[in-house]
Amino acid sequence: MSDASGFPKLTAQEAAETIHHGDVIGASGFTLSGYPKAVPVALAQRAREFHDRGEPFQVAVYTGASAGEEMDGELARARAISRRYPYQSHPDLRSAINDGSIEFVDFHLSHMAQYVRAGFLPRPTVALVEAVDVTPEGHIYLSTSGGSSASYLQMADRIIIEINRFYGDGLKGYHDVFIPAPPPGRQEIPVFRVSDRIGQPFVAVPRDRIAGIVETEAQDSTRPFKEPDATARAIAGHIVEFLKHEHRQGRLPDGLPFQSGVGNVANAVLAAIATEPSMSAISLYTEVIQDSLFQLADNDRLLFASGTAITLSPMAQIRFRRELELFRSRVILRQQEISNHPELVRRLGVVAMNTALEMDIFGNVNSTHVLGSSMMNGIGGSADFTRNAYLPIFMTPSTQKGGRISAVVPMVTHVDHSEHSTKIFVTEQGLADVRGLAPVARARRIIDQCAHPDYRPLLIEYLEYGLRHAPARHTPHVLDRAFEFHIRYRETGTMRV
Repeated sequence: MSDASGFPKLTAQEAAETIHHGDVIGASGFTLSGYPKAVPVALAQRAREFHDRGEPFQVAVYTGASAGEEMDGELARARAISRRYPYQSHPDLRSAINDGSIEFVDFHLSHMAQYVRAGFLPRPTVALVEAVDVTPEGHIYLSTSGGSSASYLQMADRIIIEINRFYGDGLKGYHDVFIPAPPPGRQEIPVFRVSDRIGQPFVAVPRDRIAGIVETEAQDSTRPFKEPDATARAIAGHIVEFLKHEHRQGRLPDGLPFQSGVGNVANAVLAAIATEPSMSAISLYTEVIQDSLFQLADNDRLLFASGTAITLSPMAQIRFRRELELFRSRVILRQQEISNHPELVRRLGVVAMNTALEMDIFGNVNSTHVLGSSMMNGIGGSADFTRNAYLPIFMTPSTQKGGRISAVVPMVTHVDHSEHSTKIFVTEQGLADVRGLAPVARARRIIDQCAHPDYRPLLIEYLEYGLRHAPARHTPHVLDRAFEFHIRYRETGTMRV
C-alpha cells in the first residue's frame, strides 16, 4: 500500500522490522521536539523480542539533541541503544549512561552534522525523521525541529519518514535548510540578519532511498513550564537591570539578538524582558524557541525568532497550531549547525544566557557532570554560544537540595566552560560582571555577588588560605582543599560545615 506521494505506507511495526542489529540511526529531534514517536516504540518492542530469545539487538542513535519518552525512554529501557550522540535528558537514558551500559559522546551541537558528513563518525545506515509532508519528488518538510536531520537524510542508506498530522501543512515553509560546503572551499554563511533565509524549506533526497511512510498524529512529549518562583524572578530581575545598565553606558547596542537555554529560569528571563516597560522589542537567535515566544509576541516585544526547534508546553503547542499563519513571518527553523554556528553568533552579536550546574570562584563552569563523573544531560549548545557571544551570561540558583549544595564552589569538578569564555554570572543573590578582572579579583566578586550567605564565609576562607599557602598567587588554588565542598557533601550529605 502506498500513500499519496507514492511511497510505501507502513505500520510502525513494519518500519521497525527494516531496522537491524548494528544499524546506525540518524533521527530527527531536538530538545523534545520533532522526534519520531511511533517507530521507536515498535523498535523497542522488537529489541525486547530479540533479547527474550537470547539474541543481540542494539543500534547506535544520533539525534539533534534530546528526544522524548517515546524514543529515548523506550529504547533505553529496552536496552536497545549501544551508543548515543550528542545530547540527552531522559532519566532512564541518563541512568544507563552512568552505569556504563550505553556509550555516550557529548558533542558541541554545532559540530555534530559536520562530523557525520566528514566521516569522523560512522555513517547513518537509517534516517528516521518526523515530517509534516513529503512530495513525490522526495522533498521532505520537517516538523518542529531542524536538528541535524538534513545531514542524516543526506548520508543514510534508507529513510523512514513519520508523517505527523498534528500540525498539518501549516508548518510547511517554517524551515530554512542549508548545509555549508565542506572545507577548505567553504565561503561565509550568508546570514547577516536574524530573519535571513538562505536555503530551502525542505530537505531533498533521492526518492529511491525512502523505504516507507508511517503516519502519526501526536504532540511532542513536553512538560508544562512552571510559573517562575522567587529565585527565578530574582535571577531574571538581575539580568534585566544589568542589560538596562549596559545600554545606558553605551555598551549594549540596540538590535542585538538573544539566545536562551532551556528551562523555567530561561523562560523567566525572557518573560521579564517581555514585561519590562523600558526595554525595546528583541529578536531571538537561539537553539530552542520556548513558551516565552508568546509572552514576547503578546507584549509586542518580538521582532523575529530563529532557532533549530520550537519546544512548547502541551497547551502552547495547541496555541501554536492555531496561530501558525500568524507566526509564519516571524519564525525560522534552521539546521543546528547554522542556529549554533560560531561565525553567526559572533557576527550577529548574540547575548547568550545559559544555565550552570556549578561555577567556581575563578570563573570556570560545569554544565554537565555531577560530582565530576555522573553525566546530567550534556554540554548542548551552551559553548557554541558562550565562547562567541557578545555578552555570555551564566545563571543558576545559588543553592540546590534545600541549601545542602552550593552552586559556587572553590573548584568545579568538571570544566565545560573555562574562565577564558565566561564573563557574567548570576544567581538570585546578585550578578557578577568579571570582564577584565584578574583571577583573585574575579573570585572576590563572584563570592560577594553570587554565593549564598551560608557559603560565603567558607569561600572567602578558602581564597584567603590559598593566598597564604598556594604555590603561586595568580590563581591561588590549594589542591588538597580544592574539592572539600564536594567531599563534605559526599560524606555528610551537605556542603555546609
